[in-house]
Parts: sequence; structure tokens; C-alpha cells
Amino acid sequence: MTEQAARVHVATEVPVGDLSRRLAARRARLGLTRGEVADRADMSVSYLGYLEEHPGVTPGTGPLHRLADALETTVTELTGGAVDLPPGFGRAVREPRMTEMASGECRALLGSHGVGRLAVLTVTGPVIVPVNYSVIDGSVVFRTSRGATPSLAAGQEVALEVDRIDDAFSQGWSVLVRGHARAVTDLHDMRWFAELAYSTPWAGGKRDMWVSIEPYTVTGRRITA
Repeated sequence: MTEQAARVHVATEVPVGDLSRRLAARRARLGLTRGEVADRADMSVSYLGYLEEHPGVTPGTGPLHRLADALETTVTELTGGAVDLPPGFGRAVREPRMTEMASGECRALLGSHGVGRLAVLTVTGPVIVPVNYSVIDGSVVFRTSRGATPSLAAGQEVALEVDRIDDAFSQGWSVLVRGHARAVTDLHDMRWFAELAYSTPWAGGKRDMWVSIEPYTVTGRRITA
């Protein structure tokens, strides 16, 4: 298998199980082949394949720590121990560096992720809720149900924040969108958004109201070691 074909294989492998799913997902996120990870972790490719493809695998502490190092993460993250913890429990590095990101980089990161935190004003005060969003023609769009908290964004000036935190290296980035939100009523636009949307809402149920945010500012920051 050529290196190019191997990298295509990274994206098409379907992990199963919990640890196995996390192993394969983290490897794919880093764009690494099984061979590259196996070399980093000092293990055979066949054993790594076994770990990724079989649910309920229980490798020893040694292999787990080597895999965590190879995948630039922690054993806690790989085993799902951080699922119920907010991101950012890692300690700050000795000399962190924070930089403002250019508009193009902010928009590229915004367009590559599908869950954001929407800040909206309600009758009881400001509320922040997660939404599954997509970026279509420069606008941030999401689907909700009428009367639900995200639907209250329509007609308001709102903010939406997306981020990625790497606890293993105490670094990450965040992008903030501010703009005017409106309810989408054109049937053609609604069908178009449904066709192009990255994901249906994770919350499920009937969510047939589309809201579009027309950004007037898109800013972001990155923290590196």
C-alpha cells in the first residue's frame, strides 16, 4: 500500500468499541497511518489493528502509555475518563504564547467544526447553549425547534463560540462570531441548508426551524506552548 493510499485508508476505517474507537479517531485526527503510530509506540501494526478493531480490548499500562505518547494525548483521554469533565483540566505550560489569528484562519477553523456555543438573550437573562451548526456561503446556520432556546436568537444580535482544547499539551484555539440572527423562511434556502448541513441536531426530535447568523465580526485566538 502506498503512503497516499494509506492516508486515504485512515479516513475510511470504521472503529468499533470504546478504546478502539478513540484510538482510531485520534489517529485519523492527526492524519497518521497505523504504521506511523505503531512505529511511534514501538508495537506491531497488527497489534495496533487488533486494538482498533476489537471492542472490549484491555491492553496493559505500558502499551496504553506508549499509545498516548504516540498519539499526543493522555491515557485518560484514550480510555474515556475525561468524558464527563470540562475541557481544560490540564495544567498550563511554563511559557504559554497567545496569538490573535487572522480572519482567514478563523473562518477556516469555524468551517471545519460542527458544534458551537450560542449566546442568546432570553426573558430571564443571557443563556449559552450548544448547537450543531454549519457554515454555508459565509453564514452560520443551525436547525432548532420553535420555542426552544436557540430559536430565540432570531431577530437578535448574538454570539457563537467554537473551540478546540488539547489538554495533553495545554494548548488550543477559540473563534468568536458576532452577528445578526434571523429565522429562515424561504423554502428553497431551507431545503438547501438541509442538503448541505454537516449534521442533523444531536438532540434529535422534530427541529424544522432554521436560523442563520450573518457575521459582522469573526475573531479568534490561539494558545501554544
